[in-house]
Order: sequence, then C-alpha cells, then structure tokens
Amino acid sequence: MSHPVQKSDEEWRAELDPARYSVLREAATERPWSGELLDEERAGIYTCGACGAELFKSGTKFDSGCGWPSFYESVRPEAVELIEDRTLGMVRTEVRCAACGSHLGHVFPDGFGTPTGDRYCMNSLALGFTPEQ
Repeated sequence: MSHPVQKSDEEWRAELDPARYSVLREAATERPWSGELLDEERAGIYTCGACGAELFKSGTKFDSGCGWPSFYESVRPEAVELIEDRTLGMVRTEVRCAACGSHLGHVFPDGFGTPTGDRYCMNSLALGFTPEQ
C-alpha cells in the first residue's frame, strides 16, 4: 500500500527516539503495563506517534486488562490498515497507521462488552495524545 506520508529510514530515525522507532518502524512491542498512555483518562484524540494522523477517540478507549491501551474502534475505518501477521507461530491482525504505515499494535476479536467486540491493543509508544480543549 502506498502511504500519503513517506519518509526514508534515515528520516524516521532522526525524528523518533530509539524506543519509538523500534515500535513504530520495526514492529516491536513495549512491555505490558509500562506505557504512559495506559491510564490516560482525559477526553481527547489519540494520534500516530510517527506522523500525527488521528487514530482513536478517547470515548472508544476501555480497560481490557491486557496492559496496553485498548480501543474498540478507530476514528474512521480508513485511519488504520489491517494486515495478517503470522509471526510468533500464530495468526494475528497487525494494525498500522494508514497515513504512514507505522506499526501500532494488533486487533483481536475479544473486546467483550464493547459495541464492536474488537480490542485494538496499541503500544503507548506508537501513539500521541491531544487532550480536548
């Protein structure tokens, strides 16, 4: 897929600190319960930590107990791209930013009690947060 935001590997490395680069550009996963946005409860918008594209509204965030920020739907279906991920000996669905292709986390069909039944399990390091004014 061609992304509207395109940068070289060198440009991403210059813009992102090593931990964010590892998650966003190399699909690493931060340790559970370590992310600064896990307990964020203010109203606002969650954005891509690489390009700033809007991804999730705070009203769709829920406590899934998994150790990472969880949402039941993206701000718009076209805001994220879903890709089959067969790493680690299992089949999962990777979630990437549709604007720049950065890795955000995975989506699982176990968001029990949510309107969609989905759990977008996102890395805090992959996200930015802008509180409502």
